Amino acid sequence: MNRDGFKRITRIRLTETRILLRTKHYDGAYYLCGYAVECALKACIAKQTKRYEFPDKDKVRDSYTHKLSQLVKLAGLQTALELESASNPGFGVNWATVKDWSEESRYAEHSEQTARDLYAAVTSRKNGVLTWIKQYW
Repeated sequence: MNRDGFKRITRIRLTETRILLRTKHYDGAYYLCGYAVECALKACIAKQTKRYEFPDKDKVRDSYTHKLSQLVKLAGLQTALELESASNPGFGVNWATVKDWSEESRYAEHSEQTARDLYAAVTSRKNGVLTWIKQYW
C-alpha cells in the first residue's frame, strides 16, 4: 500500500460511512469512519518515505497499529495537533471525539448519535479531523 492507496481508501471508507448512516447501520458506520482517519494518518506516514530510501525498521513496525494517537506521533504531527487543539477549540472537541476510536469498535454496538457524532467530528469542513489531516498528506 502506498500513499495514494491510503488516500483512496480514506475516501472510499467515508463514502461507505455515509451510505451506512443513511441506511441506519450505525455500528459499521462508526467503525469505517474511524478506519478512514487511520488510513489518512497512514498516508501522512507514507509521505515521509522518500523514493529509494530504505525505511526505518522501528517506524515501519510501529506503523502497523490502529491507535490514532500513536499514528499522529509517527506521522510527526503531535506538535501540530497540540497547537491546533489549543488555538481552535472546535477542532479540540472533534479530536477528543475521534481519538478514542479503536479497531475494537467493530465488535461493539454504537448508537445513531455516537456514529453521527464521530462522522461530524471527522468531516466538518471547518474543524474536522480529516480536514486538518489533509493539510499534511
